[in-house]
Amino acid sequence: MWSKRINGSIETETFPAAPDLVMVFGPTERLADQAFIDRLAQRYDGAILTGCSSGTMVSGNQIDDDAVVVLGMGFDHTRLALAVQPLPDSDLSFAAGAGLARDLADDSLAGIFILSNGLNVNGSALVAGIRSAVGDTVVLSGGLAGDGARFSDTRVLARGGNPSDVVAAIGFYGDHVRIAHGSAGGWQPFGPLRTISDAAGSELRGLDDEPALALYERYLGEEAADLPASGLLYPLEIWDPQKPDDRVVRTLLAIDRAKGTLTFAGDMPQGWKARLMRGMFDDLINGASSAARHAADQAATWGVAPSACLAISCVGRRLLMGQRTEEELAAVSTVLGADIALAGFYSYGEIAPQNLTAVPCLHNQTMTITLIGERT
Repeated sequence: MWSKRINGSIETETFPAAPDLVMVFGPTERLADQAFIDRLAQRYDGAILTGCSSGTMVSGNQIDDDAVVVLGMGFDHTRLALAVQPLPDSDLSFAAGAGLARDLADDSLAGIFILSNGLNVNGSALVAGIRSAVGDTVVLSGGLAGDGARFSDTRVLARGGNPSDVVAAIGFYGDHVRIAHGSAGGWQPFGPLRTISDAAGSELRGLDDEPALALYERYLGEEAADLPASGLLYPLEIWDPQKPDDRVVRTLLAIDRAKGTLTFAGDMPQGWKARLMRGMFDDLINGASSAARHAADQAATWGVAPSACLAISCVGRRLLMGQRTEEELAAVSTVLGADIALAGFYSYGEIAPQNLTAVPCLHNQTMTITLIGERT
């Protein structure tokens, strides 16, 4: 297996051989340009071509808000397949996930990497749909396309198109491919413990019987005028009170001032506990390092070095860390070394197995690492 990252000179720089998989991450306006997509499809004819939009791309240990980043991979013993499902409305997320899994299902399926639109999706339901068809033995990771702090338009690149209302998934097949994962946040809770008193799917209506938006606005003060973007700096940690050690973080995607509600990237189960969170630079950077270490420890058992790394972090981390954002990528690179081809993007939601249980789920405000290698 070989892997190579290209950025900046993507229409002139070449790969060492014809790639089997090409992943493209770029600004929304570039991925919305069909002529640009057509040129990529022609250039990489014969490869599975997929990717998504973002406000910030990962290129090695650096970030880029403007350039397109391309990651190419060539495999010797691994079969790949691409599945695409329409996803025009978040209520269809479970069905879309189940459809992807049915399209990819096979006894030799080893892993699935997902790229979904970032606005019309319930990430929790999407993952649940996939799990309903393939179970938890298939490694599942990926992310929701982004658009920076604009929340206006996200794109998924698949089958020569660039729609805003689909989800795509790559299936990896065979017993030679190796996939490792890691995820960590670094956010710290603050404020009182609350109960989700009124919610449906990803829409949060009430906390402690108080309108959710009103409570959020009270905590944010003057920053509330910039919702939903300012809400990225104050995610919610939620958990089932019957399973207090199994916690997830949820990112705000949209608000409805008329209804007084908040829409998050995944399910907000009624009766679960919730607490606001905030980030400190060093904690977030240490979280990124922890995610990379968790994945690297798994890869150390392969007997072969990982070739590619897909790093998907959250737009909230990007907004909070600002000029210090590259420090979390430097932390990842320090763990993984300089030889690995590292690419990715800042997303509206991250998908990866939980570190303790290995059960895949939607994360928010985390750094997630997917390492890919191939045994000879």
